[in-house]
Amino acid sequence: MYDPKSKKAEEFIDDAEIKETLRYAAENRNNIPLIESILEKAARLGGLSHREAAVLLECGDPASIEKIYALAREVKRRNYGNRIVMFAPLYLSNYCVNECRYCPYHHHNTHIARRQLSQEDIVREVVALQDMGHKRLALETGEDPVNCPIEYVLESIKTIYGIKHKNGAIRRVNVNIAATTVENYRRLKEAGIGTYILFQETYNKESYEYLHPAGPKSNYAYHTEAMDRAMEGGIDDVGCGVLFGLNLYKYDFVGLLMHAEHLEAVFGVGPHTISVPRVRTADDIDPDEFDNGISDEIFQKIVAVLRIAVPYTGMIISTRETQQTREKVLELGISQLSGGSRTSVGGYAEDETENSSQFDVSDNRTLDEVVGWLLDLGHIPSFCTACYREGRTGDRFMHLVKSQQIGNCCDPNALMTLKEYLEDYASPETRAKGEAMIAQMLPCIPNEKVRRLTAEHLAEIAAGKRDFRF
Repeated sequence: MYDPKSKKAEEFIDDAEIKETLRYAAENRNNIPLIESILEKAARLGGLSHREAAVLLECGDPASIEKIYALAREVKRRNYGNRIVMFAPLYLSNYCVNECRYCPYHHHNTHIARRQLSQEDIVREVVALQDMGHKRLALETGEDPVNCPIEYVLESIKTIYGIKHKNGAIRRVNVNIAATTVENYRRLKEAGIGTYILFQETYNKESYEYLHPAGPKSNYAYHTEAMDRAMEGGIDDVGCGVLFGLNLYKYDFVGLLMHAEHLEAVFGVGPHTISVPRVRTADDIDPDEFDNGISDEIFQKIVAVLRIAVPYTGMIISTRETQQTREKVLELGISQLSGGSRTSVGGYAEDETENSSQFDVSDNRTLDEVVGWLLDLGHIPSFCTACYREGRTGDRFMHLVKSQQIGNCCDPNALMTLKEYLEDYASPETRAKGEAMIAQMLPCIPNEKVRRLTAEHLAEIAAGKRDFRF
């Protein structure tokens, strides 16, 4: 039944193909010639099939594993340099009609404080986020057609884009809401969203249906086919992900890559981003059933193999993970991370006193502390939103990345948005680190004209002007 071009979930995510892939990978876990040939292919930056990637994930040879990590670092360096894009989640509502066994928002949880932000609340939240220095948000909601209809989400996006506070502005709103219709995706596109994000949670249909016993999300096919409808609605940047720890990680790893292959086969472009969250403890969730069931070592290997299997796809890690874990996977493939995050409704403008968080945050540092940490590690914290605003999305973005031209835009934009952050929000210590990074990286811009213009814009930013982009 496996057919990556099919529009039916159980044909482009075929259970028999995944199980055969896992069997093949297990048989070849120490097949050094095969592993070497796969790594040679991956080094050409053309990506890997789900079966080839599964062999690398299963690999048990220590020397080959080190080669996988080394190649992941090189792929990350060549495609993304030392840039790390910053974002923050914004929870609009935690009303939900679903019964997901792993999520505290499930309908029958009577412990959690239910809340939906008013438009006035949203203004306060966004001003607080702008005062931190954020330019890019990911909107999060539960699924509730009465308490959180699509009209409310659209109104909220309009409100967010309209908020100007001092030098602050949210320039990109990504949206993580429940699977919906082509028409609603079209409305989200018209509202100016960046990426539409939807986690599959697990690609194993039997496990999926057990984990989602009731509510609209219980429909496996409708949920799994959501990215197709989003792209049909005109959203050409979509973000996939699974929640590692819900199901056997090897199964979901293969399913995730099959989903990426399907989008490439049908629409000519794979996912813009892949997220790699792990299950975290949360209110009214059985800790014995969901215990963050993969080790840090396995998690690092997943990130590394994904990086070389889908070399042009951004990879996201959130504050679910500790500072130590985030540091380990940054060099292996992560290109976006959150900072100063709150996972409760209204958590930025108010103290998180009410029990309304979706999960426990492991990295509780402020955005300024995260920015300073990234600079210490040699990364450029980037607040850039230029590609989305210049129309470089979907296949146009992928073409620039694959032709190695995206750096001519990304490096200057990263430096200029970092400069804005340093001028407007940074602590004196972080500002000193950031200025040193800009001085170090500016001469590395290869195009002389772009380098000269970047230097001019940096001076203009210091003089008070804002929002330059290539």
